[in-house]
Amino acid sequence: MIDRDQFLARTRLEIETLEIWIRDEWLVPHRSEAGATFSDADVARARLINDLRQDLGVNDEAVPVVLHLIDQIHGLRRTLRALLDEARDQTKR
Repeated sequence: MIDRDQFLARTRLEIETLEIWIRDEWLVPHRSEAGATFSDADVARARLINDLRQDLGVNDEAVPVVLHLIDQIHGLRRTLRALLDEARDQTKR
């Protein structure tokens, strides 16, 4: 986990942009008494958002839709991986 300043340095975002993305829940940092902290997954998500907006021309209204679809894909991959692991365990018995 990294703090906000480290996150901004790694993603090259402006603080205002980060605050908007958090407000809009495009990024959801971990909150503690020490403040917001970010994971490597948050860094990757911020880079993805930048790519969507700058390189692919996705507008701000469509970004949450794309992020939701990507989140669903990741969830399905986790579920599939768990099912495959369970199936492998069953065949070993």
